[in-house]
Amino acid sequence: MARIAKNIKSRDVANYFVYRANQDNVIITNKKIQKLVYYAQAWSLVLLNKKLFNEKIEAWVHGPAVLELYSKYKKFGFSSIKESIDAGDVKFSKKITDLLDNVWNVYGKMDARYLEFLTHSEKPWQEARNGLHGFESSHNEISCKSMKAFYSELLASTKSNA
Repeated sequence: MARIAKNIKSRDVANYFVYRANQDNVIITNKKIQKLVYYAQAWSLVLLNKKLFNEKIEAWVHGPAVLELYSKYKKFGFSSIKESIDAGDVKFSKKITDLLDNVWNVYGKMDARYLEFLTHSEKPWQEARNGLHGFESSHNEISCKSMKAFYSELLASTKSNA
């Protein structure tokens, strides 16, 4: 797999989405942030040909999740994340900022339940959960290879239908 974007952690990506949610006055929960970070990683693999961050994304019951992020935000439960993020704390290169803005503009308006439904309908999560029962706990990793293949194909089909 291609190299990781320079020193970015999943929490940096999460901070960006919390910042955007605060700016746009949109509710963002732990469950929702997990899905946004997942989509940021997936689209980075496709559009930038590199991992955005190195932490593994696991196929949990309610969809893709990064354990470190879950631990950080679990105190909020199902409530909106209440954190103040300064603009200076979410500085990325223009390419990364554009990518994160695109992810936010497409997925940020969706609620956590819909994002869960969406990820459950997509092959990378399904493959990582293969053989598991619906509510069976899992730490199976959603592979970058699977994400890149699925979302590349999705992009290609979208372009050919345009």
